[in-house]
Amino acid sequence: MHSEVPPDSSREAAGDPADGRPAARSGVAVAPPPERPRPEVRPGVPTRRLVLAFFLPPSLTPEAVKYDRRYRALDKYRFVAWFTLLPLAFYLLLVAWPFVQAFYYSMTDWSGYGTEFNFIGFDNYTRLWSDSQFWDATRNSLVLLVFAPVITLALGLFFAYMLNAGGRHRRNETVSGVFGSKFYKVVYFFPQVLSVAIIAVIWARAFSPRSGVVNPLLENVGLGALTQNDWLGKYGLWVTLLVLCWSFVGFYVVLFSASMGSIPKEIYEASLLDGANRSTTFFRITFPLTWDAIRTGWIYMGIQALDAFAIVSIMIPRQGIDVLPTFLYLKAFRDGQAAYATAVGVVLFLITLTFALLMMRVGRRDRIEF
Repeated sequence: MHSEVPPDSSREAAGDPADGRPAARSGVAVAPPPERPRPEVRPGVPTRRLVLAFFLPPSLTPEAVKYDRRYRALDKYRFVAWFTLLPLAFYLLLVAWPFVQAFYYSMTDWSGYGTEFNFIGFDNYTRLWSDSQFWDATRNSLVLLVFAPVITLALGLFFAYMLNAGGRHRRNETVSGVFGSKFYKVVYFFPQVLSVAIIAVIWARAFSPRSGVVNPLLENVGLGALTQNDWLGKYGLWVTLLVLCWSFVGFYVVLFSASMGSIPKEIYEASLLDGANRSTTFFRITFPLTWDAIRTGWIYMGIQALDAFAIVSIMIPRQGIDVLPTFLYLKAFRDGQAAYATAVGVVLFLITLTFALLMMRVGRRDRIEF
C-alpha cells in the first residue's frame, strides 16, 4: 500500500516552494528571471496636429502622428473626403447656392430688368396667398401630381408584366412574355426619343376641332355627341394629363421590365407548384420584389408632372390653363415681376421637396433580398 504524501512535502521535495520560485539546491542561489521590457508609451498627439494631418497626403504625414490611435479613423475617412471634395464644391456652387439666391430675391421687389431692388420681406408670399391665379395654377399642378404617377405607373406595371410574364407557358420556361415582347418595348419607348415640343405640337394638332383626328374618330365610332369645339381650352388639364401619361409610360415599361427580369425564375416555379395564378403571382411576388423601382419611378414621375411647362405652354392656348411653371414664366418675362416669380419658384421647390420626402417616408419598407 502506498502512503499519501502531504501536498506541502511533495512540493518541497520537488524543489517547488509555495511561492512558485525554484528552490536553492546544494547551497547555490538561483537568480530571478529577467523582467520583460515594457513597450514604449508614446505621448498623445495634440488635436491640432491631427487636424493638420487631415489636409496632408499620407507620405507627408509625420511619423509621430501615424502612431496615434485616432489617426487610423482619420486616415479612413480622408480619402473619401478628398475624393468627394471637388464634386461637392461644384454641387454647392451650381445647385445649392442658386437656391439660396432665389430665396433671397423672392424677398425683394426686383423686376428682372435692372440691378436695383429693395428688400421687402415676405410681401411677395403674402401676395401669393391672395392671388387667385396662383391658386388655380397650384390646383392644376397638384391634380397632375396626384393622377399622373398613378396612371403612368399602373400602365407601366401592367404592360411590363404582360411583356415579361403574360404569355403562354413555353417549353423549359417557367414564365414567358407575349410573342414579340422586345418589339413592343421599342414601340412603347419610342415617345421618349421625341422632343417634348414635338409631342406637344402633334397632340395639339390631334385635338384641333378643324384639322384634328379626335373629333372624326369619335364620329366614326358612333360617339359624335362627345365631340368638342374647344378640347384644349375646356379640357386642357385632362388633355395635359393624357399627354404626360402617354409620353412617359414607355420609360416605365422598360424600367419595370428590367426590374422584373432580375427576379429569379425559381420563385415563380415555387409559386406555380403551389397553384398560384397570374394575379396572385403579380401581387404576392412581382409587385413586392419590384417595389424599390416603383417608389423611385413614383418620385421621378411626380417631378415630371410638376414640370409640365413645355407641354402646357406649347399645346394649350393662352386662354386655357396654367400650371405653376407657366405661371412663373408669365410673371417673370411678361409682367416683369422677377421677384414675385421667384417666390412662385420657391413654393414649387417646397412642394417638390415635400412630395419626394413624403414618398420616401411612406414607401419605405423592409428590403427583400433574393
